[in-house]
Amino acid sequence: MSIASAAPSLSPAELRSVFERNTQDELVGIEIESAALDPRTGRSIPYAGESGIGAYLAFLASQPGVEAVHDYGTLVGVRLPDGGQVSLEHGGAVEYSSPPASCVADLMDLVHAALRRLAAAADRFGFALVPGAQYPCTAFEDVQWMPHSRTAIMRGHFESLGRDGMWGPRIMSMILSTQVSYDYTSPADLAEKLRVQAAASTPAAALFVNAPLEGGKPCGALSRRMQFWSLADPARTRVVPVTLREDFTIDRFIDWALTLPMIHRGTPDGSRKRVPPVPFGTLLVDGFEDGTRPTLQDWRDHLSQIFPDVRLRDTLELRAVDGLPYPALAAVPAFWTGLTYHAPTRAAVWDLLRGITPEQHLEALDDIARRGLDATLAGRPVRDLATELLRLSETGLRARVAAGHERPETLTYLDPLREVARTGETFADRVLAQWHADPSGFPAAYVAAYRVR
Repeated sequence: MSIASAAPSLSPAELRSVFERNTQDELVGIEIESAALDPRTGRSIPYAGESGIGAYLAFLASQPGVEAVHDYGTLVGVRLPDGGQVSLEHGGAVEYSSPPASCVADLMDLVHAALRRLAAAADRFGFALVPGAQYPCTAFEDVQWMPHSRTAIMRGHFESLGRDGMWGPRIMSMILSTQVSYDYTSPADLAEKLRVQAAASTPAAALFVNAPLEGGKPCGALSRRMQFWSLADPARTRVVPVTLREDFTIDRFIDWALTLPMIHRGTPDGSRKRVPPVPFGTLLVDGFEDGTRPTLQDWRDHLSQIFPDVRLRDTLELRAVDGLPYPALAAVPAFWTGLTYHAPTRAAVWDLLRGITPEQHLEALDDIARRGLDATLAGRPVRDLATELLRLSETGLRARVAAGHERPETLTYLDPLREVARTGETFADRVLAQWHADPSGFPAAYVAAYRVR
């Protein structure tokens, strides 16, 4: 029997198995990408050299209990003793990934302690760690590319898409994200949480816009980061239509994911290899060029190569909103936890946003990138929707505090978002005001205001 006529190498049950959970825990984790910046110029830091990111990682790896992480022989990250991890994005962003925590306040205790240690180490090498939504002063032509084996593959993938992938390399190198991850406890719980998160991601983004610059100058939008996502392989980014359906199920998601091509695959020597651009479902039957066929690890890798506003793997990963300045970081997990981990709140969010089409979400995302809270979604003011989501998030958090699942101070973490909703002044507006006050002194002032301390 030829490979082409064989049964798929993974059965429907095996494809579903990666989403099966054997726990009732509802933990929260976070990934924070920080720009590594020269404190005087705001420019990005290269990998090479005595004061480069490679030397910085080597210093981290030399500390007790820390384990080095290599990519085909090159140091690209470390595993921390508490289960956290530090890794590099393609353009040099330093990403801290936390271990999961039982509540937001415990999570932020971990995060602030870890980031301060990482920033103190960066000080030894003369650069600052600055969370946010983008590199504010680095032009694309000046990007300091990191030595990842998959960097050339990903750039080639985006370039092969023509206009639809034109901003993919900028996504890889110039944006920053703060992403939070949540648990699901059953297929029904997964469907309910994912549907609510996908619906809420669009209006919520207006509260977080924080990327108004490109190459050190205003770009004419409040979130250049959101604009970049509009042309970075639209088939696998932003809104996944099936996740907004009333009858959403994990099988519908799997069917959608099988239509997308895999981008790259691991090899026995530890590097990555480009995969021909055919649907993953086709690979299950026809196999790869070397005659092998996809394994469960390939399926997991494929799911990691899909980048929607809510990414589904063994957790639900919220990716839509811009990263916030360091002083406001806690608002990200507080906001999403209030909406995600309280069933009555989830029901209220769905009632607020049900029936909005994927096309209307995409139109609104483009509008929000330009105008923030002044945008509209399906003919409704985004500011009203975002303010109601903030109120619902607080309701969910208060219920969790009352039940003993959150510490009371978690409610104060929403204060930066309350200020945005009350005044209409976004994080992006504040950055623009700082730039207009002193363009020449902006880089140093920006780093001084927003670096991790």
